[in-house]
Amino acid sequence: MAVEITPPRIEGRITVRGGRKLSFAEFGPVGGRPLVWLHGTPGARRQIPEAARLAAEDLGLRIVGIDRPGVGLSTPHQYPSIADFAADLEIVVDELGFDAFAVIGLSGGGPYALGAAHAMPGRVPVVGVLGGVVPTVGDEAVSGGLVGVATRVAPLLPLVQGPAGIAFTTLVRLLRPVGPTAVDLYARVSPEGDRLVLSRPEIKAMFLDDLIGNGRRGLRAPGFDVLLFTRDWGFRLQDIRVPVRWWHGDADHIVPLRHGRAAVAALPDAELYVRPGESHLGGFAAAEEVLDTLLEVWDKTPG
Repeated sequence: MAVEITPPRIEGRITVRGGRKLSFAEFGPVGGRPLVWLHGTPGARRQIPEAARLAAEDLGLRIVGIDRPGVGLSTPHQYPSIADFAADLEIVVDELGFDAFAVIGLSGGGPYALGAAHAMPGRVPVVGVLGGVVPTVGDEAVSGGLVGVATRVAPLLPLVQGPAGIAFTTLVRLLRPVGPTAVDLYARVSPEGDRLVLSRPEIKAMFLDDLIGNGRRGLRAPGFDVLLFTRDWGFRLQDIRVPVRWWHGDADHIVPLRHGRAAVAALPDAELYVRPGESHLGGFAAAEEVLDTLLEVWDKTPG
């Protein structure tokens, strides 16, 4: 039996630089405190767990998920660096009427969330990172993990981006009729922590709605992300003055826990919350804790 999840209150597209479009989905009350949720790699604007969607109503949060270029309804575009995304994000939040807004970044969305904090410290009171990707080049680089593998073949990535995007899009379209079975198969080869997360019907329904529903229109965003993860981000962690709260599973098989420890050590104002027994998807299970913690920090932030 299909599980019903809370639909977006509204979805739309906003024009950013160069006439490109970024699409978004909103959850929670229209007058709520703004929070931008940046999806993982792969992912799209509805990659927000049901617990967070329900908590948005209880906590008075206006949560906005944004498709990065090349997925969902957003125009494909390769940024020169992670930092460059912030200029488009600022246009989006201005159009939505946000003054101050918190940011959450999951996995591949983590670097973009940190980039927003670096670019807009006067508007971003707090950032939450869930199993986030860390720098791979420069003096803050951390080796290993899945992104570390991509770094070894970085010169080849521009050559395979186009074919990989076509392949990903085709795969998602083929999996659409058998989506639930595909998620079950992925869960079987995942660590125990991720299996437990994917066994929750509402989490499974979210993934199917988000990736199968939005990825079939095009899935070039993961290729764009991976290329940028292997380059200089355009800013340094040690220069971020915004409070950062970081959640990480101690059994993460994609972004090892030592990556999270290294990033938190480099950030001037950061705290690490280790999720025992959880792997890369553990952040979805921590949604309510994450939101409560970020609001507490926001309330203590001067101004």
